[in-house]
Amino acid sequence: MAPAGWRGALCRVVAERPRRVDWVLVGAVGLLSILGTLLVWAAGGDTVPGRGTDPQEGDAAALALVQRHATHVAVGAVLCFALAAVDYRMQRAYAPVIYAATLLGLALVLTPLGAEINGSRGWLVVGGVQAQPSELAKVGVILFVAMLLGEPRDGETAPSNRDVLVSLVAVSVPLALVVTQPDLGTALVLAVTFLGMLALSGAPLLWLVGMGLSCVTAALAVWWFDLLQPYQLERVATLIDPTADPAGSGYNANQALIAVGSGGVNGTGLFHGGQTSGHFVPEQHTDFVFTVVAEELGFVGGATVLLLLGVVVWRVLRIGADCEQPFARLVCVGVAVWLLFQSAVNIGMCLGVMPVTGLPLPFLSYGGTATLAQLAAVGLVLGVHARDRGFE
Repeated sequence: MAPAGWRGALCRVVAERPRRVDWVLVGAVGLLSILGTLLVWAAGGDTVPGRGTDPQEGDAAALALVQRHATHVAVGAVLCFALAAVDYRMQRAYAPVIYAATLLGLALVLTPLGAEINGSRGWLVVGGVQAQPSELAKVGVILFVAMLLGEPRDGETAPSNRDVLVSLVAVSVPLALVVTQPDLGTALVLAVTFLGMLALSGAPLLWLVGMGLSCVTAALAVWWFDLLQPYQLERVATLIDPTADPAGSGYNANQALIAVGSGGVNGTGLFHGGQTSGHFVPEQHTDFVFTVVAEELGFVGGATVLLLLGVVVWRVLRIGADCEQPFARLVCVGVAVWLLFQSAVNIGMCLGVMPVTGLPLPFLSYGGTATLAQLAAVGLVLGVHARDRGFE
């Protein structure tokens, strides 16, 4: 007789354990996570007090920072493999619940539980623990949109106009909450991820054309009616001419370029970067972690990071291409677009070809909630790959 209660559930999980593991994807993500931990240690964090004048104090603070990051990676790895063991039919069933939970988190940051950090009220602080709901919202939006666009009605092979409209409304709500914080970088990631999923869902072409025209119109309206904040205008001006205000709005971009250029081919060596150890680049353990790669590991290290990130995106897309079920395929598409776009923006920001947006580099930047969200997304993809193509 089968065990009852939780023992029965455990038996079902074991019986339905993943039958296939994409070790290439696991290996690439693992290498990036290990490298990211070393880079966070090398960067030491901009909050290290007295670094350069009190080496012992600075080393202790850097060690504490890397220990926290390693803990985040370890917890994220456990979460990743736990989700990989979950049948993706369960992902689909709980997509509305996860989506509702992300909306609740995004709404709570606007209450007294929310905290403003680096000019954005996007954090929840409870009992001394910080969490950033907008990072988790990326996972929630991907699952919910995949459910809405990935369930064509009988006799249909692609989302209907009604499906697209409902999914558009579903994305607009978290998008508006994120913009309110304001966190325009994350809002842009959500919008581009949705457009990527919509484009590859087989939705009517008219929707894509209409949304493209709407985006262009909105951008022109923002510029024409001068709706950008002063700091946003400064970022655009810095992108056009980084040397215009090297001690002011262009400081971050200029210092990042100096760090990238000083690495040469082979780099200065891990923990031996002048720009990095001197903390000339702000937020070098989070937003500008790629400058640490370029300076201390050089062109070879930077190219290796790009290769590993490319492998991750390629494997996720390959898994999605092999899926027969639209929901599973769209989950993979959403994760791939998210990781690709965010990586391109972050690295482009460090190279001076993209405006500063505050987006972390996946798997490399320091960040608790971001690390958990990214590894959870990989777990969802592994869960898709682990099962047979199609529902049993």
